[in-house]
Amino acid sequence: MAVEGLGGSGNGIAFLVSAGVMYEIIAAACSSPQTTELNAKTRAPTLMKWVHIGIVQGVAFVAVAALIDPAHRQAILWGGGVAAVLLYGQYAHAKQAGLTSGDPPTEQHSGGGATMLAWGNPT
Repeated sequence: MAVEGLGGSGNGIAFLVSAGVMYEIIAAACSSPQTTELNAKTRAPTLMKWVHIGIVQGVAFVAVAALIDPAHRQAILWGGGVAAVLLYGQYAHAKQAGLTSGDPPTEQHSGGGATMLAWGNPT
């Protein structure tokens, strides 16, 4: 029996697929929130740059899915939107918690801190 035949219209599946795509794209673009928190003092600026890039990519994929599947458009948009908000919140919290923590980072970088550009702002 097809999953669709289990009593749903497919919106639940579309929601989960859309949420999963958003999580996968953001995760592919950056490290984990745990690593962000542990190493925020050296990684936060560049990591958040990649979180933003991942969200832009995720939004593009979710938008395409919503355009080509109008029957499930609302679930696709909700799934991608909820995932983007939740995961962005996790990274923002991890960054803030790591920057305010007195714990030493688990990584050491030459130069003692972040030296890359984050959205054009030297750090």
